[in-house]
Amino acid sequence: MAASIYVTSAEGRTGKSAVALGVLSTLLADAPRVGVFRPLIRSASERDRVLELLRHRATAEVPYEACVGVTYDDAHADPDAAMVRIVAAYQALRAECDAVVVVGSDFTDVAAPTELAFNARVAANLDTPVLLVLGGRSNEDAEHLGQQSARTPGELAQLAEMGLAELRSEHATVLAALVNRADPDRLPETQRAVSGVLPDGVPVWSIPEELLLVAPPVSEVIAAVDGELVRGSSELLAREVRDVVVAGMSMENVLPRLLEGSVVVIAADRSETLLAVTMAHEAPTFPTIAAIVLNGEFPLPVDVVRLLDGIDSTVPVVRTRFGTFDTVRRISRARGLITEESPAKLDTALSLFAQHVDGVTLRERLRLHRGGVRTPVMFAYELFERAAAAGAHIVLPEGDDDRILRAASTLLSRGTARLTILGNPDAIRKRGGELGLGIDAAETIDPTASPLRERFAVEYARLRGHKGVTIEQARDVVTDVSYFGTMMVHFGLADGMVSGATHTTAHTIRPSLEIIKTRQGVSVVSSVFFMALSDRVLVYGDCAVNPDPNAGQLADIAVSSAETAAQFGVEPRVAMLSYSTGESGTGADVDKVREATRIAREARPDLLIEGPIQYDAASDPATGAAKLPGSQVAGHATVFIFPDLNTGNNTYKAVQRSAGAIAVGPVLQGLAKPVNDLSRGATIEDILNTVAITAVQAGLARSEANR
Repeated sequence: MAASIYVTSAEGRTGKSAVALGVLSTLLADAPRVGVFRPLIRSASERDRVLELLRHRATAEVPYEACVGVTYDDAHADPDAAMVRIVAAYQALRAECDAVVVVGSDFTDVAAPTELAFNARVAANLDTPVLLVLGGRSNEDAEHLGQQSARTPGELAQLAEMGLAELRSEHATVLAALVNRADPDRLPETQRAVSGVLPDGVPVWSIPEELLLVAPPVSEVIAAVDGELVRGSSELLAREVRDVVVAGMSMENVLPRLLEGSVVVIAADRSETLLAVTMAHEAPTFPTIAAIVLNGEFPLPVDVVRLLDGIDSTVPVVRTRFGTFDTVRRISRARGLITEESPAKLDTALSLFAQHVDGVTLRERLRLHRGGVRTPVMFAYELFERAAAAGAHIVLPEGDDDRILRAASTLLSRGTARLTILGNPDAIRKRGGELGLGIDAAETIDPTASPLRERFAVEYARLRGHKGVTIEQARDVVTDVSYFGTMMVHFGLADGMVSGATHTTAHTIRPSLEIIKTRQGVSVVSSVFFMALSDRVLVYGDCAVNPDPNAGQLADIAVSSAETAAQFGVEPRVAMLSYSTGESGTGADVDKVREATRIAREARPDLLIEGPIQYDAASDPATGAAKLPGSQVAGHATVFIFPDLNTGNNTYKAVQRSAGAIAVGPVLQGLAKPVNDLSRGATIEDILNTVAITAVQAGLARSEANR
């Protein structure tokens, strides 16, 4: 039977969708197929925003229509018939899932106890325990960019008591209560007050208010003022607006009032103020603003337009016909919603949930068990949990790439690792601000201006002196970001490095081979890919580094790959691949694999290693039993070692494209300290995964060094 949880609240604007996102993410750790169900939606003709947001992250592959019960109109027309349809739809969905997150109905702008009663009745009919979400903010209209006054612990206890009474009257079971958008200064007091009115043993969690989650994006501000984007980059319309600055005074008085992430309202006939604010946005000495709103129907002078063209600023400039008062009032009432187009909001919501809600307790109360399945989402969840626990410091040399900055923002919000980003600090800060990214917690270093440059040059000249490298040459070499980052790792100023988004593999690896060198007992640096299939994770090596390893190197790759697999929770059963199985074939290529198998077994007799073996015999139990009866690896291999780079690289890409596998890597192995390479076509998700893997490797290396 699928585990399920019903997320509902006693009123609107509680941030229920953010809570549901956190619940969904938590369940993904143990349940292979997590579905989402909305018993009540507003319209049958328009897709439900919350459901679409959650379905994008759910892992049960079911169509939108299977995730919906009835509409408000259906429920009002015939409540009993609507309930029958809701139950039938839910039962059909549950049969396809291991866990279901049921998200209760939306509310209007005022509390509606009868709607909570309806949700309670649905929960009871679905036999689904309730996570009661309590709004930590009053339900009055927001006065400033979605911000509302905080409720006291006493008020929240009273609200919880009323909600509990509604749930009990409909025989719904309370699993837990969660105060969302709570007063950050009164979290323990809030939890104690709400716990006092709930049954013993029912956990209460509280998530503090975070202004980013209610801040509207620039696109929403444009809609609120019925405006038009007349200048600037449309790519920056997703940036969240943190404040409103009215530039109604003279230029010298406006500049000190500019705030990071603010929207600046300027009368369209104040050209000097528009020019000053635009130039301030471009200057590294001023905050980066989110947008400029020009109010009033005054045309800009031709020479002012020409000057703006010369500045060529990316800051969005919006025109509206309204006066200053109406413009500010409309902006202040704009609401920020969590969507896939607002990654900063998504990251923040998930990070807050993970920090303040005990996911282990939540899963235990749902009696959620994994079984033997390990999906890509489970693998990623474990990976990021382990990375955060490692507390590693990772250096990212390519600070001029937007993908790196976006990934850095997500990594910092998740607490995955501490980061240093190499590049011009002013340019990095400005671009991060324009993109609305939270990268202030990252250290930024310009290798050409850093006081570390001389120290690194002296060390590089010492390490490479036998190759004729002089101190003058070393001073130039270490300004290269890959060499500078590698030197940080070498000196322990960072625990690991991730590069390659804009550099070649050779550019990333060469400094490591010259400076960090291989781990003791390892003869060759190699790589693996984690191939995340629908129900398991396999390890492929070497698919990225060594073109044609000899038998000794191939044996080394097999042992390193088995160790890497074990480090990341994959029980190593090693298949040494060839075009023949067992003793059936002869030839130089088969003999190389046979010799490599012998060397690897001698080096690590504790490992399960089989070879030479064909891929089908290694992966398919029936074929493996027929070709190598009695083998503990045949048909059950988890680590696949390819005889050369040509075979490995083509195979991993074929499996990735044909079987829909997620390929995580390449993960470098064999270096004394972790350095990992990215593809130049790397996605943000690729960067996130690689940094997390590097952080885990760094934590393991630290633990090994402390033994």
